[in-house]
Amino acid sequence: MHPARPAIAYRRLLAAGVAAVLLGACATPQVTPPPAEPVPDLATQPPASRERLKPMPLRPLNLRTDCQFSDDAGYSASAQLDIEQSDVRAFFATVSVPRRGACRFELADFRQVRKQPHVELRAADGCSIHVWEQGEQITVAFAGCASRCDRGTFDYVWPILVDRPSGRCH
Repeated sequence: MHPARPAIAYRRLLAAGVAAVLLGACATPQVTPPPAEPVPDLATQPPASRERLKPMPLRPLNLRTDCQFSDDAGYSASAQLDIEQSDVRAFFATVSVPRRGACRFELADFRQVRKQPHVELRAADGCSIHVWEQGEQITVAFAGCASRCDRGTFDYVWPILVDRPSGRCH
């Protein structure tokens, strides 16, 4: 036998062993998910446990605020709202997103299309503003309003939240 042949065979065997170890390391172990917990059927629960779930009352929205806020990252917004008995009498809002741009919303560009269960303003360009209450908080949300913002800004716009008792927004 030629003296170089055992070394070549040994290298091939070693390379095959290393390849097998590497392939084994890449294998993903099969994980069995834990059994899912059954979802309770509300129809089969006693009436006492269902009574705790109560819908938000349908009542006219009343809010008057002139607020502004800014967070540590530089995101800021301001809102002037006057809503009486779910009729929007005044609305103006701006949102500024750092390194993106700003958005601007004025009541003159919108018409009110809904009063209940939430207030909705809609513009001819499809931009909608939705205002609703949840406990002591009023939410002012924007949908389809990219045309009212600097290019690419609307993707980073959050709703404006107004604390009803204090009139402060965040």
